[in-house]
Amino acid sequence: MRAPADRAPPPRQPGSVIAPTIAVIVGVAVLCGLGVWQVQRKAWKENLIATLNARLARPPVDLPPRTAWKDLKPDGHEWRRVAFPAEFIPGQEALVYTAGSPFRPDVKGPGYWVLAPARLAGGSVVVIDRGFIPLDRKDAASHAPRPGLTDIVGVLRWPETSGSFTPGADVNGNVWYARDIKAIAASKRWPSYAPFYIEQEAPVPPGGLPKPGRLVVNLPDNHLQYAITWFGLALGLTGVYLVWLVRRGRAR
Repeated sequence: MRAPADRAPPPRQPGSVIAPTIAVIVGVAVLCGLGVWQVQRKAWKENLIATLNARLARPPVDLPPRTAWKDLKPDGHEWRRVAFPAEFIPGQEALVYTAGSPFRPDVKGPGYWVLAPARLAGGSVVVIDRGFIPLDRKDAASHAPRPGLTDIVGVLRWPETSGSFTPGADVNGNVWYARDIKAIAASKRWPSYAPFYIEQEAPVPPGGLPKPGRLVVNLPDNHLQYAITWFGLALGLTGVYLVWLVRRGRAR
């Protein structure tokens, strides 16, 4: 008896399009959502830049009195220019390491911000960021404040906070890595101080250090490029899916 011939396997049927379609829809939705978010971020960044430029362009006003400090908020009062007389408390300066600042284009290379408490005419204390010194001018004698009242012009700023990636302070070396006024004040036992600090613009000390300066808004605004990238990826994914769908139809 003749052995039956092996049967040819049935042609493989294309799988369902439901799972790939759902995956593509989810992917396109996520990519478009990221694109929309970048458009919203662009509007927010442009509004922020305009607000900062407007505040920094105004002439300085008197420092708010101590009775008003509790009502000051970063959203409404930060980046305002102020002018006031104060006397630095000698021997209390703290150095904050910096690799540069987007608001101080005149600062080149690493160095330190010099923070010092200053006493106002009424006895209240405000912390002043006196300006920048290079790494090799860390010695206190090179940037000691002069005695007596100084007419300070500067910008209201709110303290930074140390995060999980912020290096620990070198207390013995008098170096911190964030303008965390609370931590610095606790370590150096500064007297009760304002909830903000002042980034000094003027005057320049006789020896030139620390180097104060006007703040300039130089924030990056690349959100349009990012939005185009996300929308482009969504369009590309849609195109790949349509090509796959057409080829699948022809294969059937």
